[in-house]
Amino acid sequence: MSKTTTGVRHRRRPQSFRCLNCRLDVSADAPGTAHRNHCPTCLWSMHVDVKPGDRAASCGARMEPIAITTRRDGEWLVVHRCLRCDELSSNRIAGDDNALMLLALAVRPLARPPFPLDQVARL
Repeated sequence: MSKTTTGVRHRRRPQSFRCLNCRLDVSADAPGTAHRNHCPTCLWSMHVDVKPGDRAASCGARMEPIAITTRRDGEWLVVHRCLRCDELSSNRIAGDDNALMLLALAVRPLARPPFPLDQVARL
């Protein structure tokens, strides 16, 4: 661990990590973001950050990708939910993320609406 000017201890960023979901060895370097925090193949993450890149969270549980959101400039973010503590976080996508998985997350609300589709016809 290293110490910052604020006195908070942070874990050093590893060169790679093993995905807790699909077990893929993943490089920590990611095109388009300075802090890779999810697997580019299955999009699952690990609860290690309080703020992006600080590695200060003590939870360490798996985080499920549950949705896609966008910033005002159109940049996509993956929304994760921690399976242990239910904390939500949003993380920038990386240039090598699985495009099919990203699209599947984006259209999930259309594929599984929270109401019966036959009710829409009655409106």
